[in-house]
Amino acid sequence: MNMRRIKRLGIGLGAIGVILAGTLALSTTAPAGQDAYPALGPLPAIKVNPEEVELGRLLFFDNRYTGDAAESCASCHDPKKAYGDGKQLSNGYPGTAHYRNAPTLLNSAHQYEQFWVGAHNNCETTARWHLVNQLFMNADGRYLEERTRQIPEYYERFQKLYGIKRTIYFGKISKAMCGFVNSLVSDPKNVPFDRYTMGDKSALTPLQIKGLQVFKGKAKCIRCHNGPLLSDKKYHNVGVPQHPELSTNPTRQIGLRWDNMFLGVPNWETRIDDPGVYQYSKDKRDLGKFRTGTLRELKYTAPYMHNGTLPTLKDVVEFYDRGGGPHPNKDPLIKPLGLTMANKKALVAFLESLSSDEMPYADARPEKYGEEGIPYTVYDPFVTWVPKDPGHPVLH
Repeated sequence: MNMRRIKRLGIGLGAIGVILAGTLALSTTAPAGQDAYPALGPLPAIKVNPEEVELGRLLFFDNRYTGDAAESCASCHDPKKAYGDGKQLSNGYPGTAHYRNAPTLLNSAHQYEQFWVGAHNNCETTARWHLVNQLFMNADGRYLEERTRQIPEYYERFQKLYGIKRTIYFGKISKAMCGFVNSLVSDPKNVPFDRYTMGDKSALTPLQIKGLQVFKGKAKCIRCHNGPLLSDKKYHNVGVPQHPELSTNPTRQIGLRWDNMFLGVPNWETRIDDPGVYQYSKDKRDLGKFRTGTLRELKYTAPYMHNGTLPTLKDVVEFYDRGGGPHPNKDPLIKPLGLTMANKKALVAFLESLSSDEMPYADARPEKYGEEGIPYTVYDPFVTWVPKDPGHPVLH
């Protein structure tokens, strides 16, 4: 993905906005007599700066933005795995292990709260937290500023993009990274369901159309999975079982307990379960609640749920048909559905229609990136270096 392709991306996203203006009337709404929910339909366009997208893309794949310079953002958000890692639980920083699934970054620009528990309300705060958190990238913001300044290509890009004078502030690093992340939005032209809502009635098969009816009707999925993102962006306890590794893997328990201690969770020394939103709210009504995930790009983002305990879409449908799992704080909306085998087959087919024809942005890794492609140089942009002999610059 070179600069020309990035510019085309910006133009394409703008065109999507024009398309939407004339097609949202075709978006799928609740059937007559049912509660009204935000209409299903294509995602609105996101305005991006192509130069910021390109700089952020380079940083996203650069290992030098972790403490030990061994991993990058793409280590857990791999473009070949739909910007997740394909694992049930994330590995975390070397020597640690995380206790939740690494969610896809696709379409995360439309999430106004980040993480499974809504820990942050914007991408830039989330990026800064990931960069410095011991369980993720374990870096220091001031150290990353100097690392960046010793990479001439990066410094010059930051200077041109943000008009910086000398210091590359940590906040600008996270801002650039988010420029790239915010560009990862599904193109409606490539998504069968979006094409259907924009007027192409041949875009869905009869089985998928039947699945849409089940989705809105008997299965009642639309109560929580609505709007263009197919998420109400709220938090629910649906009774997802605890991942067995939280009880058997000491390294994952260390990560969980460290987070709980840091966040002031009561009885953090003895609790072995993931408290969900309660981790931040300390409200017992939030125990076991997690964000309603988007249903977009589901074909590429298995395994599912906040801890990856459901391997396939069929497993997800079966889980909800049973009425979720047992939990004293389970949402009262979650009840057995009584779906037939035909209902389930149709529903899975419909859910697959919410994904792009091909995995989006899978080829975003730059041809040259990281220390091998964009090397360090002993560099100060306010000093002129005159080579006396190769490898031995002197002040001039």
